[in-house]
Amino acid sequence: MPLLLALLLSFAAPLSAQGPALVRDADLERRLQALAAEVEGDVGIYVRHLGTGRGAMLRADELFPTASMIKVPILLKTFDLMEQGAFAFDTSLVWADSLRYGGEDDLFDKLQAGAKVPLNQVTMAMITSSDNAASLWLQALVGGGEAINTWLAANGFDSTRVNSRTPGRREIWQKYGWGQTTPREIAEMVVGLREGRLISRAASEAMYRHLTRIHWNAEALSQLPPWVQAASKQGAVNRSRSEVVLVNAPTGDYVFAVITKNQTDQSWTPANQGYVLLRKVSALLWREFAPEHPYTPPPNAERYVP
Repeated sequence: MPLLLALLLSFAAPLSAQGPALVRDADLERRLQALAAEVEGDVGIYVRHLGTGRGAMLRADELFPTASMIKVPILLKTFDLMEQGAFAFDTSLVWADSLRYGGEDDLFDKLQAGAKVPLNQVTMAMITSSDNAASLWLQALVGGGEAINTWLAANGFDSTRVNSRTPGRREIWQKYGWGQTTPREIAEMVVGLREGRLISRAASEAMYRHLTRIHWNAEALSQLPPWVQAASKQGAVNRSRSEVVLVNAPTGDYVFAVITKNQTDQSWTPANQGYVLLRKVSALLWREFAPEHPYTPPPNAERYVP
């Protein structure tokens, strides 16, 4: 849709501290709302094409659980301290049993006490395979949730916060879990990272490389051509499924975040309503923003996703 037509059909969203005003596309919002209505629970969606500003918002400024998406702020604070000289990218860290998380997918949980691991492998594992033990290791290393939340506030992120293992936030942790954010804020945080506005360009490019090497690619990423780069982070707990994605599309970059909460479907199969929503939204947006590059996952593609 040409930008002029989008402007005629849309209404401007308020200016956000984390991003420019959005040119809201009423037709796109209608189609996204139809997908959101298929989920028994609450759904928030934020979409913005970085070149044209065209996009959509559904409850985009409402608080939702982050689940593992909170690892993006943990990553940012870690690299902020590296930029200040507190650590080097290859600093050797020593594993302690007190860091164990107990997750069956967490490879770092299988380390022996006293094992030495380079910091860059810990940041990589936290993002690429979403290793929870690695995340707790880094959260403690950078000064805990309080230090991360202070960085978030100082950089204009008013809604995103670490709750878990953070003094004074137990009550809100009971409601939102490890962390909280809004669809708009987590999406624009990734954009700020991509554009090098939050730390240095060198640090930002290193973080962005982590975010483009995601192991868990069964949902939104599965609907994108594998030859197109995308930076992303997923999150999932029983009653919430989420993903933030910045797609480096041939027709221009676009970002989106989809988060659910209060889902009645708490299953852990690909048919979970939240997972289905993530795939459908991603496929719709690829068709919308890259219509000259159609893509459909090949038959049996599900055999080759984690």
